[in-house]
Amino acid sequence: MASIAGMSISAPSRSLSFQQSQPTKLISSLKSVSFSTQRKSFSSVGLRSLCFRVSCAAKEDTVQKVCEIVKKQLALPDDSAVTAASKFTELGADSLDTVEIVMGLEEAFGISVEEENAQTIATVQDAADMIEKLVENKSA
Repeated sequence: MASIAGMSISAPSRSLSFQQSQPTKLISSLKSVSFSTQRKSFSSVGLRSLCFRVSCAAKEDTVQKVCEIVKKQLALPDDSAVTAASKFTELGADSLDTVEIVMGLEEAFGISVEEENAQTIATVQDAADMIEKLVENKSA
């Protein structure tokens, strides 16, 4: 997986790398793009199908608000290190705690999280990305 300025590109069973000399404004509002292709021309390099997913991370203020809610729901001290990469289980959350975190997020952001979406949340970043998607869909 390659990461550039908040974007990641991954391809199953292959590692990709590329360089970008400067960030571009054209993708600043990009949330998620996925595409795949199957072409015979890829078979010459041993690829039958090539899939890319480009996604941009949630806004920093959303991540920070999620961190605060997680700290509150888990009764963690204010100086606890909770970051976007923090896993709920590593912070001591069990399944009931995770449900309470999701309920706190729903209340704080004015959203409703479907059960199947709630089950996919493992990190603060997962929660922040889901929240921004739901808020965007709600306003659309």
